[in-house]
Amino acid sequence: QVQLVESGGGLVQAGGSLRLSCAASPRIFSFNAMGWYRQAPGKARELVSTISHDGSTYYADSVKGRFTISRDNAKNTVDLQMNSLKLEDTAVYYCNAARPTYNWGQGTQVTVSS
Repeated sequence: QVQLVESGGGLVQAGGSLRLSCAASPRIFSFNAMGWYRQAPGKARELVSTISHDGSTYYADSVKGRFTISRDNAKNTVDLQMNSLKLEDTAVYYCNAARPTYNWGQGTQVTVSS
């Protein structure tokens, strides 16, 4: 069963913007705060941002002021608006519960070039 599907990645120049989307199964979305994670080549997966049902958010220091997370409780989706992208933002981006106990999806590749 496909439970988490990420989309919206691509190739973008430094300083540009991308909007990532995550479609989650109702079972995951309804009972969990949601988060975006990323994994750069040769590095561990890291938490980028989370959002709870009441709208409370968290951002890693590296993305504060540049990324915005949002969720649509009716559509079971979580988006990540990424602005002012930097080379170091290059990674595969994944969504999951904020406490990631579910199987990971395939992620979506974000590549930032100069």
